Parts: sequence; C-alpha cells; structure tokens
Amino acid sequence: MSETTTPATASAPGVHEHPQAPHGYTPAKDDYLKRLRRIEGQVRGIARMVDEDTYCIDVLTQISAVTKALQAVSIGLVEDHLAHCVVDAARQSPDAGAAKVREAADAIARLVRS
Repeated sequence: MSETTTPATASAPGVHEHPQAPHGYTPAKDDYLKRLRRIEGQVRGIARMVDEDTYCIDVLTQISAVTKALQAVSIGLVEDHLAHCVVDAARQSPDAGAAKVREAADAIARLVRS
C-alpha cells in the first residue's frame, strides 16, 4: 500500500482521493448522510420483513422504494460532481476537463446498468 492510499480506498476500486479540495457534495453532506441513514433503516426493515415471512409483493414494494431512494441520492451526487468537480477541472485545462467528463460518463454508465 502506498503512502497516499488509505485502507478505505485500497479496497474500493474507482475511489479517487482529492485531498486538496472539498468534493462537490460537501455542502450537502449532512443531507446526504441523513438520506442514507433513512435508506439504511429501510433496508433493515426489509430484512426484518423477510425474517418474518412477509408477503413477497410487500417485500418487493419496499425494495423498489429503497432502489428509488438510492437512485435519487445518485442523481444528486452526479449533479454535484458535474457542477463542482467537472467544472473546476475544465477551468484548469481542456485535458483535465475531458478526463473528468469521461470519469462522470463512466460513473453514469455504471448507474444506468445497475
């Protein structure tokens, strides 16, 4: 492991460290964390439903709600990334901007496939 790689990023492919600047989502970080905690609670509720042999369609309905909630968080993060990280990179140089656009396009493609 190199000096700049932390254990958290070493195990997460595609994680990029940018210690010099806050991320695009930083101003809304508390909102994102609140939404993610709510989603986490929903997922625990789904596990409880399965444990209690809840009707299949009711479980699937809750899974759909969690999926939509995660998609909403994803869209917000993409918007923040484009408005902050991509714009900042484009201001630095055309090459840096193009690299960030490619990175964003790849991330969007992963979201669409999931």
